[in-house]
Amino acid sequence: MGAPGLYLVAFLDSSFLSLPEITDLLVIWMVTRSPHRIAIYVAAATIGSLTGCLLMYFLGRKGGDALIRKRFATASVERAMAAFQRYGVMVVLIPAILPPPAPFKIFVLLAGVAGISPGKFAAAIVIGRGARYLTLGILAVKYGDRAMAYVEENGLQVAIIVVGLLVAGLVGYLVWTKAQAAKSR
Repeated sequence: MGAPGLYLVAFLDSSFLSLPEITDLLVIWMVTRSPHRIAIYVAAATIGSLTGCLLMYFLGRKGGDALIRKRFATASVERAMAAFQRYGVMVVLIPAILPPPAPFKIFVLLAGVAGISPGKFAAAIVIGRGARYLTLGILAVKYGDRAMAYVEENGLQVAIIVVGLLVAGLVGYLVWTKAQAAKSR
């Protein structure tokens, strides 16, 4: 089904169904078959994931607190909520980049419960998932069929490096904002 099929799979994976790595593998497979369509495939996967995440996000806003507290330990929920209050959308951005089996949907639901603004939430999803799918697309163009094997063998290490860079950026941002706050006093 091409890009529309990829959109649908990404939407389902990011909303109610869990299809671990299927979207990733489809992006790689489709780009290796038609490298000139990389932008279309990356956009379809990213937009599909965004719309699926928005569905879960709005469910979280409308009553996700009761659902979350029923399914997860109160202490875990409180720690996650504290993380949202302290780090904001970074709590969604980092899991959006990570490959499975990293948890993701719980953070999407909690973003709605925590009241993160829809615009910031959507931006975090587009940046995180867009970067992930674009990286996979570039690997597919560069390595062709070998990209599939490369991702299966090294995907976790690459994700850890990317998350490390994001965490370093977050720490830098927190230090900078603290310094700015100290200056203004």
